[in-house]
Amino acid sequence: MDIHKSKKNELSLSHLLLQFTACAVCSGHSGPVCAVDAMSLSSQLLVASASSDSTVKLWTCSSDTGKIGSEISVHHKSLDLKYSVNASSLSFFFMIITSLAVPVLACGGDDSRVHLYVQLNGQFQRLLTLTGHEDWVRCVEWATKELWLASCSQDCLIRVWRLFAKTATESNQQTEAVIKMKENVFQVSGDGEFAVTLETVLAGHENRVYGVHWQPPCVKGDLVEQPLKLLSASMDKTMILWGPEEDSGMWVELVRVGEVGGNTLGFYGCQMSPDGFMILAHAFHGALHLWHCDRNQGEWRPSVVISGHFGAVQDLSWDPEGEFIITVGSDQTTRLFTPWTRKGCSEITWHEISRPQIHGYDMQCLTMVGRFQFVSGADEKVLRVFKAPRNFVENFANISCTSVEKLLGCNEIADLPEGASTPALGLSNKAVFQGDLASQSPQQDSEDFNSLSEQYKESYFQPLKLIEPPTEDDLLQNTLWPEVQKLYGHGFEMFCLASNSARTVVASACKASKPEHAAILLWSTTSWKQLQSLPCHSLTVTQMAFSPNGHLLLAVSRDRTWSLWRQGNPDSDTEASFSLYANTSKDTAVHTRIIWSCDWSSDSKYFVTSSRDKKVVSVGECEGESVTPCSSVLDVGDSATAVSICPYLCSDQSFLLAVGLENGKIVLYKWRPLEDLSSGSDWSKCGETDTCQSHTLTVKRLHWRPRPGRAGHGGNEERAWVQLASAGADHVVKIFNIKISAL
Repeated sequence: MDIHKSKKNELSLSHLLLQFTACAVCSGHSGPVCAVDAMSLSSQLLVASASSDSTVKLWTCSSDTGKIGSEISVHHKSLDLKYSVNASSLSFFFMIITSLAVPVLACGGDDSRVHLYVQLNGQFQRLLTLTGHEDWVRCVEWATKELWLASCSQDCLIRVWRLFAKTATESNQQTEAVIKMKENVFQVSGDGEFAVTLETVLAGHENRVYGVHWQPPCVKGDLVEQPLKLLSASMDKTMILWGPEEDSGMWVELVRVGEVGGNTLGFYGCQMSPDGFMILAHAFHGALHLWHCDRNQGEWRPSVVISGHFGAVQDLSWDPEGEFIITVGSDQTTRLFTPWTRKGCSEITWHEISRPQIHGYDMQCLTMVGRFQFVSGADEKVLRVFKAPRNFVENFANISCTSVEKLLGCNEIADLPEGASTPALGLSNKAVFQGDLASQSPQQDSEDFNSLSEQYKESYFQPLKLIEPPTEDDLLQNTLWPEVQKLYGHGFEMFCLASNSARTVVASACKASKPEHAAILLWSTTSWKQLQSLPCHSLTVTQMAFSPNGHLLLAVSRDRTWSLWRQGNPDSDTEASFSLYANTSKDTAVHTRIIWSCDWSSDSKYFVTSSRDKKVVSVGECEGESVTPCSSVLDVGDSATAVSICPYLCSDQSFLLAVGLENGKIVLYKWRPLEDLSSGSDWSKCGETDTCQSHTLTVKRLHWRPRPGRAGHGGNEERAWVQLASAGADHVVKIFNIKISAL
């Protein structure tokens, strides 16, 4: 996202393609809303919503002016489902009755039936109940141009129904002794008879079918055509494209795509492009899966698609060169994102190119200890160290158009493993070397196993040669990083990590409710041995930060205090110890609530703290005899959950700070040290994210790119830009491009 200063002193997107604003809120359900559908009725919009509270509500939304952004009036009625049916899917369709378009609503529920309702005289009345499914009906959808209704169920089957108008001759004819499908006949206000019949039952999935979707209609010349093709998505990790044969008219499987292996639980829904050459599924773990059809060869192949966390993003870190970011989240994964330029396209987009760690515990924190090495902590007592394999370095070089030798020395490349694999019942990524790949033999068909290890083999790594971001299937299995070390020492779950600028010392802290558990542990990155324990706080240390010169370590805590530790002899060749240099107590503390975050200025003279009490405070002259607040107290209006100081000064030589709030907003402030702090003029607000840019939940972490410019871009004008990465509890990682000269 490119953001700049606007006339209203706010941050706004400079090239946002689409902006959506909420024009109406439909509230009335007492339970989760599980399905929504809508259709246009002349001057108003008819919306149906189904909820687990066993009701379907119908909403009419109308605007007096008909313009976007004008005031919308909403009215609703409840549809009586009877027998407490839990509707799980909805679909609208227009049925032509005596030249009038009458809305028909199909509703599938947990009673294994499909209910049809029609609107007559302003009221929806039940027409028919279609039976046949043997488990919950998960999705129903009408074809747009024809009276076809598809329904899928947890019974692994798809049923296609056909609705048609019976002619007078058909109604008067005697029933002949022929085999035909049962017709469900009904009348609508005496306007002739209509019938619904089962056209076909599609059996091909081996698990619950959660989604069906007809190919959308497309315009050809002056006509609107809709090919008779149906797409289905199932928990068996496959999508199937169905259609009738030209000769016999029998419905058959045309295409089957999906995943093999991995730890996903299947697909929840599907969509198809209007031309029918692209299909998209979304999976249980939140990932999107895209396939496209080669128009020349007719083969279906996986395509590049966006990806991200499906849980709260707890922490993030830039690599030392600022070329990629690594994030950890409550979805138990560590993910690596980098910019990529498509062939023949000048626009740079960010994509996930590696998933170094897929864990069994919720991830909480990480810190980089080298260009391709990091330490991570989760809801466990162990710290884990990971180092990039050779296959990742080679693929990163291809995607970023950089030579491997430039990224790593020749000697270091030779010692790297090819990749990593995870044992079926383990949590540690095991290194896979070239010799291991050669010794892998094809799976034998024999069912005889000599040991448990042969029955539960690890998912073996397969080397990739990438020139574009990998697919979800490859991210799950072939982009892991080997675990090179475990660090033991904490008694409770890990909470925060930090490393010094030289990448020689790592500081770690865990959750704590007693002083003996709140101590900070220091680790050497050369021997991976514990160097020191730093006791001071009485509750959990929430964040730590080393000063840019590496001489000082700052820690903030849930006990509402901060502590500052100074290295004994930083110029010594040996690893000097840290001692307590300054700290606050309950009596001297400025903050009255939990201190969530902290950061250092680029000159190592000042640090800032942010707290739940909505205050941000700068403390200065850290190399002097006394460490005292050197700014007025900044009230940001909401709980300040994250703070970060830009490593580069503004044009007026002031510091640029980003403050993340509990409501999801990010605010930029400029701060300049002044002698007179009574007026509060040392702080000046220079921008904030608007609704589209902000997170929808708490901002968990902010981190500026360590180098000027935008990752993936080149040119002398890049020095006018800085990048800010943010992680949110709304599962989102945002990267902002900020023109610092415009602030």
